[in-house]
Amino acid sequence: MTSLDALLLTFCLIATGLHVISAGLAMWRCRAPRDTLPPPGGAPAVTILRPVCGIDNFDEATLRSGFELDYPDYDLVFCCEDEGDPAAALVRDLMTRHPGVRARLLTGRDAISANPKLNNLVKGWPHVRGDWLIFADSNVLMPPDYIQRLLSGWRPDTGVLCAPPIGSLPAGFWSELECAFLNTYQARWQYAADTAGFGFAQGKTMLWRRKDLAAAGGIGALACEIAEDAAATKVVRGLGLSASLVDAPFAQPLGARSARQVWDRQARWSRLRRVTFPAIFAPEVLTGGLLPIAAGTLAADAVGVPAPAAFAALATVWIGSEALLARVAGWHLSPLAWVARDALLPALWLQAWLFGGFNWRGNEIRAEAKMQPT
Repeated sequence: MTSLDALLLTFCLIATGLHVISAGLAMWRCRAPRDTLPPPGGAPAVTILRPVCGIDNFDEATLRSGFELDYPDYDLVFCCEDEGDPAAALVRDLMTRHPGVRARLLTGRDAISANPKLNNLVKGWPHVRGDWLIFADSNVLMPPDYIQRLLSGWRPDTGVLCAPPIGSLPAGFWSELECAFLNTYQARWQYAADTAGFGFAQGKTMLWRRKDLAAAGGIGALACEIAEDAAATKVVRGLGLSASLVDAPFAQPLGARSARQVWDRQARWSRLRRVTFPAIFAPEVLTGGLLPIAAGTLAADAVGVPAPAAFAALATVWIGSEALLARVAGWHLSPLAWVARDALLPALWLQAWLFGGFNWRGNEIRAEAKMQPT
C-alpha cells in the first residue's frame, strides 16, 4: 500500500464514520413527535416577532399558523418595511379573520445594520410583552404546540433556542434539491454539532429570554454580525450561555423552486458562514459524499477490494444513512437530489471564498458588512 492509498483510505473512513455518526445523532434528536404538548401550567406570556416582505409560496398557511396556536397567552407582532407590501395586506386580512388573537402590524424601517431582516424587526422590540420572545420567519409553519415545544427545550444554560428549517412539500426537482440541502445535510450537521456541545443559532426560529437579550444591549446587539443568527451565537456565548436546538424542528413548505433560487439561497448562506465562522466553514468542502466515495474507490485495490464493490458499498452507506434519517424524522426522501447536492458542494464552497456580496430581496449586501450595535 502506498502512502497515497493510505491517505485516501484514512480520509474515506473518517469522513464515512462522521457521516454515519452525524446521521445517528440527528435521528435521535429529530424523531417526529407522537403527541401534541399541552400548554404548561401558569403559561408565561410570549411575544412572537415575524418579519414579512413580499409573498412567497404557502405564506398564507405559514402566517395563518401563528394565529392557530394552542397557547393561552401570546402576542403576534408582524414587522413590514412598506405599508403597501402585499404581505402587509395578507397580515391585515388574517388579523381580521382572527379577532381573538392579540396581533399587530408595524411598518417602517430602521437602518441599524447591513441586515435587512434585522432592520425590519427592530421596531418590534419595544412591543415585546412578558419574559419570552420568539423571532420566527414568515415561512415557518408553526404546529399548534409550537410555543410549548420551544419552552420545553429550554435548559438552565440556554441563551437562545433555535430550530433549523426543514423543507417540506417540494414541487419538482429543484425544490427537492432545496430539501436535500436543508434537511439531511444542514439540519443533520447542525443537530450533530449541537448534540456534541457545539451548538450554533439558526435564524428561522429563535427563542430568547427577554432579560438575556436586554442584558446584551437589546435587539441592536444582533447587528454585530451581518447574519442575526451568527450574531446571536456570539452574543449568548458572551453572556456565558449557549445556543442550542429544539428537538424535532419545524417545517418550511417550499412548493416550486427554480435552479437559480436554490443556488442563490445556498450561495448566500455559504458566504455568510465563511465570513462569520471561517475556521468552521473551511472544512465544509470535505463533508459531502462524492470525495470520500471517490477516495475509497481509488484506493480499494490496495486492500484487495474490487473498485466497483467498494463504490457500491460506500454509496449504500452514505445514501442509506441519509434515507434512514429522513424516514425516522419524517422528512422528504430524494436520493437523486442528495447526489446532485453533494456534486454542488465544492462549487458552493469555492464561490464563498471568491465572492462576498449578494442580493437579498432587492438589497445589495456585502457579506463582510456590519454596523455597531445601537
